[in-house]
Amino acid sequence: MSPPTFIYLASASPRRRQLLDQIGVVHRPLLADAGEDVEALEAERPGEVPADYVQRVTLAKLQAARRRLARRRLPEAPILCADTTVAAGRRILGKPRDAAEAAATLRLLAGRSHRVLTAVAVAAGRRTHVELNVSRVHLAALSEGSIQRYVASGEPFGKAGAYAVQGRIAAWIERIEGSYTGIMGLPLF
Repeated sequence: MSPPTFIYLASASPRRRQLLDQIGVVHRPLLADAGEDVEALEAERPGEVPADYVQRVTLAKLQAARRRLARRRLPEAPILCADTTVAAGRRILGKPRDAAEAAATLRLLAGRSHRVLTAVAVAAGRRTHVELNVSRVHLAALSEGSIQRYVASGEPFGKAGAYAVQGRIAAWIERIEGSYTGIMGLPLF
């Protein structure tokens, strides 16, 4: 049997699809079924530190994708999963639930450095490989008006830490130490 010519991407993230396309990796979606609650996999556990959290969530998503592949009886190919979180110290800053939470998160991050952690897991057959990428982002001070306009743009929603590095917030990012694509959600190096 010849090796597969593609991988499954078990992520609905358009950024991850774009990054794989950018480097020429052929991929097929392996998205959750209508009855699957993928967001429930992202629930935090008391006392969990950001690195443990993001790796646990990524592996849980990978296990769900493996079950999905078997249930659908799809051809075997490697499965790629990833999860990204933003951390201020030990505090995990996930996707904001509403505008107030998005604004509070941005106020917390403004004028200081924080970490962006992306865990990537690849399963091929019975083997699993997991990597953790940690980058540091320094966000400039933001006025309350800037925060409110950014939140009103809708960009903070569905994104860990209430921002998209490749979006409008880029004008306030003073520096990055680490992987730009890791901050987007899939470190390519």
